[in-house]
Formats: sequence, structure tokens, C-alpha cells
Amino acid sequence: MKNILILIACATISLTGHAQGFDKLDKSVMDAAFYPAKAPKRTFAKSAAKKEALTPKIRVLYSRPLTKGRTIFGDLLKFDKPWRIGANESTEILFLTDVQFGDTAVKAGRYSLIIIPTATTWTLKLNTENDGWGNYSYKPEKDIASITAPVKNNSKKIEALSISLYEKSTNLVHLKIGWDTSIAEFPITLQ
Repeated sequence: MKNILILIACATISLTGHAQGFDKLDKSVMDAAFYPAKAPKRTFAKSAAKKEALTPKIRVLYSRPLTKGRTIFGDLLKFDKPWRIGANESTEILFLTDVQFGDTAVKAGRYSLIIIPTATTWTLKLNTENDGWGNYSYKPEKDIASITAPVKNNSKKIEALSISLYEKSTNLVHLKIGWDTSIAEFPITLQ
């Protein structure tokens, strides 16, 4: 019995000594946007039809940096340079159905999103390179589609980068991105 207790104590000390700690809380929290917006809560729908209507069609995963008093566009984010739309990992979009992205038909699947901002427009690029960090893994030759949209000035500052998806009209979803005082919307047609 004594040998078993010694063996358990040694194993516990060994495992504790090699256990990996947790990373510190990131300053830019990760978030998700869905279309339809309440898709993650579809389990609570009162009928099969409502549950079916909440089946997810699009999901965006992104990190949400804060302005922290900085000038974002044209300073922190240089004009005419690719940006990952957020912080940390590349922003990811998952299409659970085929879509029309700009002028391009796109199959259901997982893609990364990149924006090339200017003072008046943002060009949103859909890229097949996934699981990257920042812009370091961005390869322009892997862009498969793009949409250019005007940038609107928002009178109220948006402290944390924000993304939402909403139905503009039947089968037309807008991907809305806002940060600081800038907002742009990109149309995506569900097939």
C-alpha cells in the first residue's frame, strides 16, 4: 500500500510539473456573427418551421480590437494595404450554402477575409488561405472574389471592431463592418 501511495504522489508531482498553463486573456476578444443572427439559439425555437428558419447560412469569426484613442484608418491601418479585419488570427467566414460574392459564384466552405481600405472605399477579398495569423499568411494569388463598397462616416465612434450580418432583402445578406467612425456593407446573395 505504501508503494502505491508513493507511486501516486510521484505521478501527481510529475504531471503537475509538466502541466501547461493557460494563456493570458487576450486584449482583442474573439467573437462570432451569424446569419440569421439568432442561429446559435435555434434550439429554443417554438416550432420546427422557426427552427428551420434559424438554420445558419453564414458565420464570421473575428477578433475585436479597440480604438483606444488611436486614429485607425489611414494611420494604424494604412490605406491601400491589406488588413485582416480584426486582430490576431485571420478573420474567417463560413458559408453553409453556396453564395454569390460580388460577381463570383462561391461554393459553400470556409474562407478568410481581407480588406484593402482607402479613404472612400473598402475592397473585401475572399481568400482560400485559412488558419493564418494577421496578414502574414495572406497570399493575394489565393483571392477568389472581391467586393468594393463605399465607406460611410458614422457620427458615433465604434470603440470595438464590430461585424454583423443581416437580411437586406430576400436572399440578400449584408456583411456590415464598423470600427472607429467608419462603416461599410458588402452584399452576399444566398443561392
